[in-house]
Amino acid sequence: MSDEARSLVLAVPKGRVLAQLAPVLARFGVDTTDVLAEDRRLVRRDVRTGLAFLLLKPDDVPTYVEYGAADVGVVGRDVLLEREYDLYEPLDLGIGRCRMVVAGFRDRALPRDRPVRVATKFPGIARRHFGRAGIAVEVIFVQGSVEIAPLVGLADVIVDLVESGETLRQNGLAELETIVDVSSVVVVNRLSFKLHERRVRELVRALSALVPGA
Repeated sequence: MSDEARSLVLAVPKGRVLAQLAPVLARFGVDTTDVLAEDRRLVRRDVRTGLAFLLLKPDDVPTYVEYGAADVGVVGRDVLLEREYDLYEPLDLGIGRCRMVVAGFRDRALPRDRPVRVATKFPGIARRHFGRAGIAVEVIFVQGSVEIAPLVGLADVIVDLVESGETLRQNGLAELETIVDVSSVVVVNRLSFKLHERRVRELVRALSALVPGA
């Protein structure tokens, strides 16, 4: 199948990031009415541009791209840092900005007589961060409402994504350390980049309109 005939597949997270992508996709010629339609279809196709869209949970985007079910994806850097993927990362979009932090009670020192208990949805990031500092940890995996963990004695600190920090403040917690700044990035399947380089580059250039100052 020629480069022109074959539809590129773009994996995108449902929700806020997709809404932020929509104006750029429209300038690229996509009929965003169908892409943004409130229904349960998980695959959308745009006849005019030859793009197909997979609407996925954010954590699944890089998996679909790495295994070739999608050519290009948009995903938060936190997902890429948590697991190892073999992908090109040609562009940081600068949208969905937040930060990965260590948070806890500011007036409470970390224990020295046992491993520090860390509650998080990001065990890989937490282990690597504390490991670099030579701090022994016991990582407790939790899916949501991680701020509760220090309040009830489940953990000493948490590692989580923070945007404004208001949820931490309302629960008496504070940011103790920033691990990394996070935003959404474009990822590309390596084989797709070789086979469809021109069209992938065109799409990446269009998405670069989201980058501040571009």
